[in-house]
Amino acid sequence: MTRYDRQIAVPEFGSAGQRALRDAHVLVVGAGGLGAPVLQYLAGAGVGRLRIVDPDRVDRTNLHRQTVFRADDIGRPKASAAAAHVHALNDDCQVEVHEVALDPANVETLCEGTDVVLDCADRFAASYTLSDACEASGRPFVSASVVGLDGYVGGFCGGSPSLRAVFPDLPPRLGNCAEDGVLGPVVGVLGSLQAQMAVAVVAQLEPSPLGRLVTFDARGLRFGGFRFDGAPEPSVRPCFVAMTDVGDDDFVVDLRDESEGRVAHPSARRYAVDVFGADGPRPADGQRAVFCCRSGARAWQAASRLAAVWSGPIGLVAIDD
Repeated sequence: MTRYDRQIAVPEFGSAGQRALRDAHVLVVGAGGLGAPVLQYLAGAGVGRLRIVDPDRVDRTNLHRQTVFRADDIGRPKASAAAAHVHALNDDCQVEVHEVALDPANVETLCEGTDVVLDCADRFAASYTLSDACEASGRPFVSASVVGLDGYVGGFCGGSPSLRAVFPDLPPRLGNCAEDGVLGPVVGVLGSLQAQMAVAVVAQLEPSPLGRLVTFDARGLRFGGFRFDGAPEPSVRPCFVAMTDVGDDDFVVDLRDESEGRVAHPSARRYAVDVFGADGPRPADGQRAVFCCRSGARAWQAASRLAAVWSGPIGLVAIDD
């Protein structure tokens, strides 16, 4: 225990907090910019078991912000490379590696047996899929997102409102690191906050980070945020589904154009988002609508337009996932 004596000396944490970390099993989805500080701080703090999920390989363009990796890791699977560095930092931490993309088909299996889930993927389809799974299981969920010089981290589910309660609608434009860029220290700040929230949840520190959202603006070095303990869950909530769960009886729409690939499903038809509405196409009675696109953003927009004029079930598919 001398390894951890500096954090055990924190009165609010103590030996009880250290034992809780030792016994904890944490799922980390994404071993990139957010996952790098999360994995290093959780392993360093003495979390007993980490489950790392990431389908990608280390690229040279990752190294400015994904500081868990080294130049020698370029080309290696991120999950395996991160696991090796975690083991080198603390060989008492047991690490389980899954070199797969999280999706609605495997989310329950990947969450099974864990005490808290950390969303470091920074993909909104993964975030909502994880939030739905954690809400259903009562599992605490810590999610973060960063684009450019702005980001947030929040503690959801586990008895607090879900991600959907705080973000029931998508913003007009979804950014990503590839298009908008990101500075390494910004993801480092948000990832470190994720790790602290996870430690606080596991050690049951008060006040709980669940039901709390923290924002960070790196332009002015400003933190903000609010509590959302009483936020209501939205009544309309299109959910992501796996392509393997889409059937011939569904009303399947591929919102991509032909240049983006062949149709996502044999029974799919191609439409643009803006055709859906009062005078647009809609499923037959008893059918489920399933909207497909690359990231899920267009699918969400089409679902919102259809839901305004049709009350049947709607599923979303993010084909890249």
